[in-house]
Amino acid sequence: MKKKKEDRSSMKYKVAQELGLLEKVEKSGWDSLTAKESGRIGGIISRRFKG
Repeated sequence: MKKKKEDRSSMKYKVAQELGLLEKVEKSGWDSLTAKESGRIGGIISRRFKG
C-alpha cells in the first residue's frame, strides 16, 4: 500500500508538469490550484491507474 501512495504522489507531480502547472505548484503549493486544475490532475491519475 505504501508503494501505491508514493506512485500517486510522484505521478501527481508528473501530471502537473504535463499540464504546465508544476511551476505554479512549486511556487505557491497545491492549495493555489483551482478546483478545475486539481480535478484535471486527479482525473488523469485515476485513468492511468485504472488502465
